[in-house]
Amino acid sequence: MLIMGTVVTWYNSILVASLWEWDGVPHVRYRDLARSIFGRHGYWAVTLFQQVASIGNNITVQIAAGSSMKAIYMTYHNDNRLKLQEFIIVFGVFQLALSQLPDIHSLRWVNAICTLSTVGFTATAIGATVYDGRKLNRSTIDYKLHGTKDHKLFGIFSALGTIAFSFGDAMLPEIQSTLRRPVKKNMYKGISAAYAVIIVTYWTVAFVGFWAFGSTVNAYLLNSLTGPRWAIVLTNILAIIQIAGCYQIYCRPTYAVFEEKFMRLKDKEPLSLHNCLVRLCITSIYIVVITLVAAALPFFGDFVALCGSVGFSPLDFVLPVVAYLRVRRPKNWSVCIVNVIIVVSYTFVAILGSIGAVRFIAIDIKNYRLFGNI
Repeated sequence: MLIMGTVVTWYNSILVASLWEWDGVPHVRYRDLARSIFGRHGYWAVTLFQQVASIGNNITVQIAAGSSMKAIYMTYHNDNRLKLQEFIIVFGVFQLALSQLPDIHSLRWVNAICTLSTVGFTATAIGATVYDGRKLNRSTIDYKLHGTKDHKLFGIFSALGTIAFSFGDAMLPEIQSTLRRPVKKNMYKGISAAYAVIIVTYWTVAFVGFWAFGSTVNAYLLNSLTGPRWAIVLTNILAIIQIAGCYQIYCRPTYAVFEEKFMRLKDKEPLSLHNCLVRLCITSIYIVVITLVAAALPFFGDFVALCGSVGFSPLDFVLPVVAYLRVRRPKNWSVCIVNVIIVVSYTFVAILGSIGAVRFIAIDIKNYRLFGNI
C-alpha cells in the first residue's frame, strides 16, 4: 500500500499540474480549478475537503509538536510537572505569531529552513532508530498484529487513512502559482524531485521504524526512541521546526476563505492597520480552536487516519483523476480503466479509513479523559 500510495499520488499530482491552465486561465487555487471543471458544486466540494484536510492536518501536527516538546523536556526533567497540553499551547502561541505574516509568499524563508530541517530530521531519526534497533533484543521484537478480529480489521481500515495522510498535499495549484515560467514544466520537475526525496527519506524512516520496534512502534515514531539523549533532543527539535512550516502551509487556505470576506484585498499595503487587525482576529480564532481540540483529544494516530481518509483521499486520490477524465476525455480504454480503478479503490479507502479512525477515536475517548496527559 505504501508503494501504491506513492505511485498514485505522484501520478495524480502530475495530473493536477497539467490541468492548472487547461482552459488558458491560470487557476491559482485548487477550488478555482475545480470550479472551472465542475462548476459551483466542484468549488464548494473542494473548499469543504480542503478545510477538513487543512484543519485535520494542523490538529495532528500540533499534537506531534507538543509531543516533541514534551519529549525534550522529559529528557532533562523526568518529573511530569508539565503536561502535554501546556506544550501544545506553547506551540499554538508560536504559530499565532507566524500567522501574522500576510501570505504564503512571505513564508519562503520559513519553508527554506523547514526543508533543511526535514533532511536533518530524517537523518537523525533513522540513525537513532537503527541505534535503538541494534540495542534491543531482536528475539523479543514482534511483527504480528495483536487483538481481536474486529480490532485487527478496524486497524487495517485506519492504516489506509494513515497512508493517505502520508502523501497528502491539498494545495498543489496554490504552490504551482508561485513558480516562474514555464510553470507546468517546473512543476513537473518539482513534483518528481519531491517524490524522489520522499522515497529516499520517509520510506526509509517507515521501514527502519518497523524493523526496529515491530508492531508496537508508536504512531509518532519519535516517542519510541530511547537514546542516545543528544539524538532524541536533536531529532525532536528538527521535527518541531519542520512541523512549524507544515502548519503554516496548511492553515493558509482557511485564512484565505475569511480574508476574502473581511479584508481589503485591493489595499496596496497588505500590512495596513485594518488588514492587520482582521488578520489577528481570524488567526487568533483559528489557533484557539485548533489548540483546544488538539489539547482535549491528543490522539495523534487517530487524527492522522481521519484526516487522511476524509480530507486527503478525495483531494489527492479521487478528484484529480475525475477532473482529468472530464477535461481530457482519453480515447485509450486502458488509460480510462486504470483511472477508474484508482477512483473506485481510493473511494473505498476514504470510506473504510474513516470508519476505522472514528472507531479508534471513540475507544480512546472512553479510555482517556478529555485533556488527559498522554
